[in-house]
Amino acid sequence: MQRYHAIQLAEYLKTHQPRLIDVREPWEFKICRLDNSELLPMNQVPTSLKLFHESPEYVIICHHGIRSLQVINFLTHHGINNTINLDGGVDAWARDVDVTMDIY
Repeated sequence: MQRYHAIQLAEYLKTHQPRLIDVREPWEFKICRLDNSELLPMNQVPTSLKLFHESPEYVIICHHGIRSLQVINFLTHHGINNTINLDGGVDAWARDVDVTMDIY
């Protein structure tokens, strides 16, 4: 597991193409999201473990980086280690990378 703040992740995404998994709720995802991110609410992760064997790397995203870290800990417990946590979540992304993004 790696941890990137929004600015670090933005730079990383210029040269890498990890799968972006947003673990927030659908209502949150409607307000704002990173381009190309996929919604997979946190409560659906346990039944979707096979998804995490489809790509070489995943960025796990939530509102502030807490739920995503919990999901990463769960994934690590199940042997899935190819993850990056977006520290600060979409809130940090909206404040530091894409200031046009809605915040809540």
